[in-house]
Amino acid sequence: MYPILIDLGPATIYTYGVLLAAAYLLGLKLAMVRAAARGLDQTRVLDLGIYIIISALVGAKLLLVVTDFRTFVNNPAELITLARSGGVFYGGLILAVSVALWYIQKIGLPLWTTCDAFAPGIALGHVVGRMGCFFAGCCWGKPTDVPWAITFTNPYTAENIGTPLNVPLHPTQLYEAGAEAIILALLLATETRGRAYPGRTFWVYMLMYAVSRFIIEFFRDDPRGAVMMFSTSQFISVVLVPLSIVMLVVLARREQPAPRSARKAA
Repeated sequence: MYPILIDLGPATIYTYGVLLAAAYLLGLKLAMVRAAARGLDQTRVLDLGIYIIISALVGAKLLLVVTDFRTFVNNPAELITLARSGGVFYGGLILAVSVALWYIQKIGLPLWTTCDAFAPGIALGHVVGRMGCFFAGCCWGKPTDVPWAITFTNPYTAENIGTPLNVPLHPTQLYEAGAEAIILALLLATETRGRAYPGRTFWVYMLMYAVSRFIIEFFRDDPRGAVMMFSTSQFISVVLVPLSIVMLVVLARREQPAPRSARKAA
């Protein structure tokens, strides 16, 4: 597509980098708005957001190294590409959530209420980030003859990322951006329906994303590692789906309203 947004000669502005920055900023902005509506301390939430962004960047690149370990061992010079690569989303998600859980407990924010505030922001940021992948040509799909197939022709993508050129491919970047947009809409539309409880929005997001990512992985064709019969991201999804369901059940029971007779007695 259009990996280079502006070429100024000695300085080049890449489309992926611009959209990745926009993804983090928009996601953080939405999280801040939602946190304010929940009465959370804005300074602490902003600090948390910065921790999340840094850990997401580091985690995504670390998992990329793990999934493509042989390439980096055989050709250490490839480590330089980490500077311009976004990495693997699940790596960023796992490390960011881990750091966030630690930091939330450290500064005394309500754990699951804070996670709920951030969940739609993650989805929004991922929508924008995957558009960056689309323009950069990474995370490409398998060859296909479907009417909506996308064909990459820019030599830069082939030279720097390895994207197949002049071959109709599944636009898996758009599949995932679309899936995240649907998830975002569902989270916002259903958040106040039914019996709401802290942690529901966050774990519903994790569940829906894991299911969508597992399915989309069948259409991807870029190197991304494997665990047994699954791609790395599919394996993580297989673990995340039952974990999300268990957490939803546990949190729902924890927040179960008291019986009517008990409320009258009180």
